[in-house]
Amino acid sequence: MGPRVLVDATGVPADRGALGRYVDGLVSALAEAGADLALACQRADEERYSRLLPGARIVPGPPAIAHRPARLAWEQSGLPLVATQVGADVIHSPHYSMPLRPGLPTVVTIHDLTFFTAPDTHNPVIATFYKAAIRTSARRATRLIVPSKATRDEVVRVLEADSTRIDVAYHGVDHGLFCRPDTIQLDRVAGRLGLHGQPYVAYLGTLEPRKNVPALIAGWVEAVADLADPPALVLAGGTGWSDEVDDAVAAVPAHLRLVRPGYLHYTDLPGFFGGAMVVAFPSTGEGFGLPVLEAMACGAPVLTTHRTSLPEVGGDAVAYTEPDTASIRDALRTLISDPGQRRSLGQAGLARSLEFTWAASAQAHMACYERAAASGKE
Repeated sequence: MGPRVLVDATGVPADRGALGRYVDGLVSALAEAGADLALACQRADEERYSRLLPGARIVPGPPAIAHRPARLAWEQSGLPLVATQVGADVIHSPHYSMPLRPGLPTVVTIHDLTFFTAPDTHNPVIATFYKAAIRTSARRATRLIVPSKATRDEVVRVLEADSTRIDVAYHGVDHGLFCRPDTIQLDRVAGRLGLHGQPYVAYLGTLEPRKNVPALIAGWVEAVADLADPPALVLAGGTGWSDEVDDAVAAVPAHLRLVRPGYLHYTDLPGFFGGAMVVAFPSTGEGFGLPVLEAMACGAPVLTTHRTSLPEVGGDAVAYTEPDTASIRDALRTLISDPGQRRSLGQAGLARSLEFTWAASAQAHMACYERAAASGKE
């Protein structure tokens, strides 16, 4: 039996976004691998995690931590106390920040360094907080986990962190959920989007500058405006802090259809991805790029960029574009006009996605926990 690990899942949002899918996929695989787990969570998630992890100690935090300021304060004082109560050997903080005085070895996941490398693409107030939290974690954590080699290299370059304290653990994908959708799933999502058979280009992610959504909108307009049956563009995900997306939406010609459904339930994502003509994710910076992997697992043809970690995920199984409007326009037009290439990419992406599993990610995390625990005994 390895060290007892307390995973702090209190930051998982209610919409089960990328952070939620990371934590849920990871802890499920850790439990299946026999890890000795305890988990702190929001009260609203207690029943969910009790079902997901029947052998783990689930500790709900106080109701106030549903609000971010209270949660961050509780992280400093309440989380170390919980670690003592459950007899943890290691704390895993899966979202950048950590207690300043944890009292035992601590592992922190650093998802990306875009708060440093692309600060203008983040809300300035939030960026200031996360830059401070990341610097603290890089200095104080026993070990760091990153989801790609690109992120590891950036942590070393930007923060001058010790590379021997950084472990790479690729994300996985739930192949039971993210797979080629059936007709029922496709029809359900098409109905919810109000498309009813109209082809569409899909995007999933926060509508923020780093994701390059304005360039995607403009590139899509230029690619499809003169087509007899132009595909719609569906922008799924939460709204970011910039007005650029709204400005780009306002410039869309009236005869084209753009749909903004907000958050989609994660069980609708296979139908959303698998029903798309193309899944476009032209981000300028990612720590991993989970939507790319999930779309590949659903057999969707994916268009993304060569930036940061994305080639580690897509390999030769996706199409690439530069992030500017003209390049996105040309790449979309090529894919829209070539069903054969879309089929080939869908098949290649599905095959490549099978290389990424939460079981493999869990093994990498467990090795990191053991190194952290051993460091604490030195």
